[in-house]
Amino acid sequence: MTQQEKNRLGKTLWSIANELRGSMNADDFRDYMLSFLFLRYISDNYEEAAKKELGPDYPEPSEDQRAPLAVWYEENPDDIEMFEDLMRRKVHYVIKPPYLWSSIAEMARTQSSELLKTLSAGFSHIENESFSRSFKGLFSEINLNSEKLGRNYDERNKRLAVIISKIAEGLAEFPTEADVLGDAYEYLIGQFAAGSGKKAGEFYTPQQISSILSGIVTLDSQDPTTGKRSKLEKVLDFACGSGSLLLNVRRRVLREGGTVGKIYGQEKNVTTYNLARMNMLLHGVKDTEFEIYHGDTLTNDWDILREENPSKKLTFDAVVANPPFSYRWDPDERMTEDFRFKDYGLAPKSAADFAFLLHGFHYLADDGTMAIILPHGVLFRGGAEKKIRKKLLQDNNIDAVIGLAPKLFYSTGIPVVILVLKKCKKHDDVLFINASELYEKGKRQNALLDEHISKIIDTYQYRREVEEELENGSLFVSRKVSMGEIEENDFNLNITRYASTTKPEPEVDLSAVYKELVETERAIGEAKEKHNQYLRELGLPELP
Repeated sequence: MTQQEKNRLGKTLWSIANELRGSMNADDFRDYMLSFLFLRYISDNYEEAAKKELGPDYPEPSEDQRAPLAVWYEENPDDIEMFEDLMRRKVHYVIKPPYLWSSIAEMARTQSSELLKTLSAGFSHIENESFSRSFKGLFSEINLNSEKLGRNYDERNKRLAVIISKIAEGLAEFPTEADVLGDAYEYLIGQFAAGSGKKAGEFYTPQQISSILSGIVTLDSQDPTTGKRSKLEKVLDFACGSGSLLLNVRRRVLREGGTVGKIYGQEKNVTTYNLARMNMLLHGVKDTEFEIYHGDTLTNDWDILREENPSKKLTFDAVVANPPFSYRWDPDERMTEDFRFKDYGLAPKSAADFAFLLHGFHYLADDGTMAIILPHGVLFRGGAEKKIRKKLLQDNNIDAVIGLAPKLFYSTGIPVVILVLKKCKKHDDVLFINASELYEKGKRQNALLDEHISKIIDTYQYRREVEEELENGSLFVSRKVSMGEIEENDFNLNITRYASTTKPEPEVDLSAVYKELVETERAIGEAKEKHNQYLRELGLPELP
């Protein structure tokens, strides 16, 4: 399926969403829409695997439009347990025939009065029974008894029948491979993010930005010029939102023929946490290949990360994150002794940016790379933040500072910075990349093109020093800056101090200008004398 067709699928589903949500809040309708898309994917994937396993025993479509698996279950009751055990080994989950998307869609088409009850039972089945480990609460944000769907059961049942039928019709003309529906899911998350303004920053990092971070952390840590790492054992995003950053890292490694052991994410918002879990499964990530935890990163309430013994501590080959900018937090006295912060000090209550950074950095492996998106204030703010920044610099942990253009995010119009950190760094300087003028202008939001992304990653990978004039007349600048120069600037990392995109004024040759003025004065004098000569011959007053 071409990218154009994938975009058409996304637009088809988005138009359905706009048509069907009516007066319902976009964020509320998002949860219904994405959950049905998720159900469609895991059902199709399951039925395709079942068809392959059963071979000629897989029933032909029946006249009564029942799912083929429903017919097989009815005809082979003694073999169901063995079949489901096989499917758990093959695809890691089981879906009972009544809860398959094809069964639910048929109930919607015929406007069955049992649709709502069956759907509710199906969601419960998937949460608690389908997978080898519980996905409890996966659909907790979808209230099938909400008055937003209707005032009573019948109204809600009819509304769901219309929504599901429309989605089924919209999907019918498209293929059902994992990457297709996965891309559609990502497209819809992006569209809902764009429509929900500032809230979007809670759950979605634009793919263009994700691509920069994933491109950096998948390079060899010690010598990026050698290319990609062939294996990432563990990857962490401690503020993972809908999981798009983690998926981008995984996709990039696999595309290069490498392997990824397991991806880990943490998310505080329960709605977004559920979006992330669905997103993983919908992109074909098996339940054994990811771990998403619902909890607070700053209080560090995830048990697997609370090990204080350095020899037993869980570490990650790659850490990526787009935490909430300048988040207000309230650390207590005990936090000063927290193993993540005690060597650096606490970030101020007004902005937890460095608290997030130090959390991720603590779990970074010695040969790993961390890339985190933060507001520019972390580069120059004083007080406790300066102390943290100074120690990270003196310990040679800050590898690169990359400034991006404004209006690239749904949640904010401000330009942001990507900080790249390492525990064991080859170079003793810091690479500054000023990409603030590198973008394609849009009405509501600017965009990074593929060539922009490649330029930034390439500059980082080969540590190039560049001063390149762009098509719009502005500059793309990068520069390696010594620790001595940074210390002279009092550990201020403001990018424009070291790599400014302001074009220098052309140098003026005063000697040449003086000669030109003298020559001009002489020419004026000669012209005046010649003109006065004509005036004298005519008997007219001369010019003074």
